[in-house]
Amino acid sequence: MNKEIFLFEGPAGTLEVLVEEPNNSPAKALVFIAHPHPLYGGTMDNKVTQTIASTFLRQGCIAVRMNFRGVGKSSGQFDHGQGETEDWLALINHFTGRYPHLPVYYGGFSFGAHVMSQVNLIKKAEKMVLVGTPCGNFPVAEVPAETLLIHGELDETIPLIQVLQWAREFSLSVVVVAGADHFFHHRLTVIRDWITRYFFK
Repeated sequence: MNKEIFLFEGPAGTLEVLVEEPNNSPAKALVFIAHPHPLYGGTMDNKVTQTIASTFLRQGCIAVRMNFRGVGKSSGQFDHGQGETEDWLALINHFTGRYPHLPVYYGGFSFGAHVMSQVNLIKKAEKMVLVGTPCGNFPVAEVPAETLLIHGELDETIPLIQVLQWAREFSLSVVVVAGADHFFHHRLTVIRDWITRYFFK
């Protein structure tokens, strides 16, 4: 695995970016993974975000994470999803310019799922995986019917019923992880297994 942390000049300031690439083989895809709410401790090192990234990396994909505005070494301040969407679009354009022939996937956890749903309205991904989608907390845009949606049965932050109501509106399917809370304590391997099964088998 090749790992690089660098500073990217975004639309409103510097953004801290982490890129992980597989060793010794051509990459299968470019995957962009957004972390949970920055005002509640969310960073690109969040365990769920890490799990999504490491799963794609093990399957031979380039995994790109970024600290939202005001997190880590990223400058600026929280912008309720609008500026964060603009930042991701700039970063995605940068990487797709470097790797124009690779398929593009999006991943997002909690607030990051909201942001990636907005990003996808402007720049489409081939596939998406959204975990703990914050329906009812933030305006989550319609996503492709084949999107992998994973939610904890016992999510105390975003009740499952809110996600099911949103999914019903767009005829989407939801993977419900029995016994899982919002942060998937002791259930992270279930996220890994579903991503592997859905994207690579």
